[in-house]
Amino acid sequence: MAKIGNIELGDFPLLLAPMEDVSDPPFRALCKENGADVVYTEFISSEGLIRDAAKSVMKLDIYEKERPVGIQIFGAEMDSMLEAIDIVEKSNPDIIDINFGCPVKKVVCKNAGAGILKDIPLMVKLTEAMVKRTKLPVTVKTRLGWDSESIQIVDVAERLQDVGIQGISIHGRTRVQMYKGNADWKPIAAVKNNQRMHIPVFGNGDVDCPEKAVEMRDEYGLDGAMIGRASIGYPWFFNEVKHYFKTGEHLAPPTIAERVKTARRHLEMSVDWKGEKLGVLETRRHYANYFKGIPNFKPYRQRLVTSDDAVDVFATMDEIIDTFSDVEFMV
Repeated sequence: MAKIGNIELGDFPLLLAPMEDVSDPPFRALCKENGADVVYTEFISSEGLIRDAAKSVMKLDIYEKERPVGIQIFGAEMDSMLEAIDIVEKSNPDIIDINFGCPVKKVVCKNAGAGILKDIPLMVKLTEAMVKRTKLPVTVKTRLGWDSESIQIVDVAERLQDVGIQGISIHGRTRVQMYKGNADWKPIAAVKNNQRMHIPVFGNGDVDCPEKAVEMRDEYGLDGAMIGRASIGYPWFFNEVKHYFKTGEHLAPPTIAERVKTARRHLEMSVDWKGEKLGVLETRRHYANYFKGIPNFKPYRQRLVTSDDAVDVFATMDEIIDTFSDVEFMV
């Protein structure tokens, strides 16, 4: 039974990864409905929060149906991160997560995200101060190291545990790798197999089919899987993994009607939450996967990702049902 603090998550829970412009409230709701055990917000800048930047503050929105939900923050300045903790607490999340893994240059150049992997003492010091600042359980998401020559994740994870974190999610790549090559889960397993570790260790990276989740659980012995890219435009992934765990068989893929219904709900919730302009724009990244594998779909996809009018997008979705309703199996 995996637990973060007093939050019981069951055996081998599936976590929705924090993803910029992806894991917003509408998408988190869909993933939760489809089997995600824990969901995390998009990562939120500590500097943005303390400056009351509208985009950062908006990301604090969480809803009861999402729980347990974690709010993830990033930064490298002690005072800003501690002040951000105070702001985040007011949104009443279940978990506060620290991002020590984002590889994007604009984050790393400020020594935040994966940038802090070049300064492990600061990483530990910052984490300890944040744990002491809040009564909520604090978790960390990080990478194996800065590069292949500096991987010391077993020691890093133990030190973070010793200053009070309640769980750690580790992406099986270094910062230098970005998202290239294959994720290496062996160092994550080494963290889990460290006899001094007693907090849950979640694996992240390349879990793109149910079989990979089984491998992460059974061969690497991890406590759960954090799912990122496999869920974009495909919130059904969580239930598909759980079905495979129970039966050893693949769940039938969603029908065209189910895909359109979910994509429509996604857009409706996005427009309600962030307005038509942003709602339409930020839902676009999901359409390729919502309708992946449909033959001769390119003209419809082009319309979905270029229209700025929600009414037009809904009309295109109606056409998709009319045109492809006889498609029984995805290619």
